[in-house]
Amino acid sequence: MSSSAAIIKEIPLMGTKKGVIAVSKIDAPYGEGSDSVASIGISLSGDAKSPEWKVHLPLGNIDEVIEALQSIK
Repeated sequence: MSSSAAIIKEIPLMGTKKGVIAVSKIDAPYGEGSDSVASIGISLSGDAKSPEWKVHLPLGNIDEVIEALQSIK
């Protein structure tokens, strides 16, 4: 499996001492030819490259996900 990831932004995770939210773009996450995704990872230990939880969002769904998250705010 070949993929390339670039962390776009690290955000301090509120309510933790050193936790971070890492927002990344991953090219070919599921092997050659697979579509790029936005990856949101949560690390309580502060290690953005090895999050305990993560979600992959197809790039075509980002606008709708942002809209849904803003409605929660």
